[in-house]
Amino acid sequence: MIGYVTLGTDQLDRARAFYDALLGELGAKRIMEFGDEAGGFTLWSAGWDKPGIAVTRAYNGRPAAPGNGTMIALVVDARAKVDQLHAKALSLGGSDEGAPGLRGEEGPQAFYAGYFRDPDGNKLCVFRMGPA
Repeated sequence: MIGYVTLGTDQLDRARAFYDALLGELGAKRIMEFGDEAGGFTLWSAGWDKPGIAVTRAYNGRPAAPGNGTMIALVVDARAKVDQLHAKALSLGGSDEGAPGLRGEEGPQAFYAGYFRDPDGNKLCVFRMGPA
């Protein structure tokens, strides 16, 4: 259902470095990149047939700002990957918004997640659904 999501940035080089390193952990890479005439739009994905995340300067030329209530959630296949990506985001200059851990009860639909913000303040979650 989701093709890609776009996050705004005023520091394109910093955003590209953050997402190169973070999304590389999930097997994603830059698959599309445009120059300044297109706001520096850069898209990462694990393939052309997979959802992606993009960063760009704001189209209207005003400063980029994270959306209030907006969050991107990245699904992984193991709780250890939640821990790993959360730590990676913080090491890359992101900020903690909720340490990795179980939210709710353990069981077949357990929700294990960690929350963080990228250096531009955009909120992300990395999660794993299912038992330990």
